[in-house]
Parts: sequence; C-alpha cells; structure tokens
Amino acid sequence: MPLLPSAVSVFDPDLTLLPAVAHKLDFADHEAEVPLHVHRKGQLILALHGAVTCTAGNEVWIVPPQCGVWIPGGVAHSARATENARLTYLFVEPGAVNLPESSCTLSISSMIREMVERLARERADYLPDSHAARMARVVLDELAEMPHERFNLPISSHPKIRAIADALTADPADRSTLRDWAKRVAMSDRSLARLLIRETGLTFGRWRQQLHLIVALRELASGEAVQNVAAGLGYESVNAFITMFKKALGSTPAQYFAQRNVSPHPART
Repeated sequence: MPLLPSAVSVFDPDLTLLPAVAHKLDFADHEAEVPLHVHRKGQLILALHGAVTCTAGNEVWIVPPQCGVWIPGGVAHSARATENARLTYLFVEPGAVNLPESSCTLSISSMIREMVERLARERADYLPDSHAARMARVVLDELAEMPHERFNLPISSHPKIRAIADALTADPADRSTLRDWAKRVAMSDRSLARLLIRETGLTFGRWRQQLHLIVALRELASGEAVQNVAAGLGYESVNAFITMFKKALGSTPAQYFAQRNVSPHPART
C-alpha cells in the first residue's frame, strides 16, 4: 500500500503575502499525523467532518463542530486527524486582522464557514482588487468578532505532568487516582496536586475530566457510538458519561451535535 503524503507537504501558505488564503484537505488522502511544523502565517483550522486534535505550545486542542482552533503565526504545532476528517484551513498574514496572540478555540458562524470554503476554491495568488480579496476581507473582519470557547487541555512543559498527559492520552480509561500517579512519578500526592494547579490551573479531577471531554468530542465527531466512547473513557455506565458531558457543555451528546447541524451517529444518545 503506497504511503500517503503529509498534509504539510501539499500546501505552503507562506509563499504568498496575501492577507488570507484557504485550503481544503481530506485526510482520506493524507497521513493522519501532521508532524510538528511552523509557518509565518496564522492558521485557523475548521473541521467540516470528523475531528482533529492539535498540540500547540503547552496545550492540546480539539476542533469540534462549529468551532475552529486559531494558532498564531510562528507557533510550532502538530495535529492528529480522524480517518474521516475533512478540514478547511484559513491562513492569515500577520497584522492583517486583530486576532488573539495565543492559541485558542473560536466559535465559527455558518457564514464564516461557508465563506472560508468558498475562498478555498480560489487560487492562492488572487489579485488584491479581486472578488476573492473582498471576500477574504469580510472573512477576517467577521472572524475578529467571534467569541472564544474552551476546548483545550493545558499540559505544561513540566516533564512529570507531560508524562501523565501522554499516558492518559494513550489510555484515557485509566482511572488511577492522584495518589497512584504521584507514586508513579516519584512525588507525594500533595506535591503533585500543587504542581498540577500551578502548571495547569486545574485540579487533577478537573484536568482529567477536560481530557475526557476532548477525547469524547473527537471520537463522537468521528462517528463513534456514545456507548463505545463511554466505555473507552472508563465510565461505569453511559448515563455517568452523559452526565459529565452535560455538566461540561450544557447538553447531551446528541443535543450538542444536533445544535451544530451535525448528523448524529445512529447509536448516539
């Protein structure tokens, strides 16, 4: 079976000085792993279908439906997409619009989503006085007004927290307690609790719940049934998982995706 090309190799946004260019990507044709890279332009990542998890700086981000992850220019980042992921990237020239100076998740209106898709059909060398240029200007002006969401997991550069994050990402069903983890990383449980709050701003329980939420959104967006997601995260029952999801996002998984006009998987609840 031939190797699939890396998403990084198919499009270089820094070849143009235009304020904004867009590019659509289907991960059926590319490697799921996008290696660590950096470019001059800032990047907005939109998921049309499926999901993608990004790592930028000391945080992990999920791109759920009707949201986008904004990564400023010059910030090294990597990503992992689900096999069914179809993404649209909007690359923004530094200084073209007043967007956050640090990575974040933005709510994305239907108008912005449609216009970015339309811009992705334009050449990356459109003329400054063209229809594409006017469309890009409207997209940037609207994007600057979008509210922030919190779909990120602070992971810190501290090696012990990074080790725990890597282990829980690989096996999110691991229900080890704070005391268990403290023993594994050769710390007292009090010291680890203080370290987590200092480095991430969250208690261990809240931090692990945020990881579960990110994994759940990624798996549900890829088409996984809610029962399987609950089991994969180590919940004793589907109801316990749905309760966590509703407390965090204000709706059940089915309601959350329906509100964002995403077709629910038949087995979702």
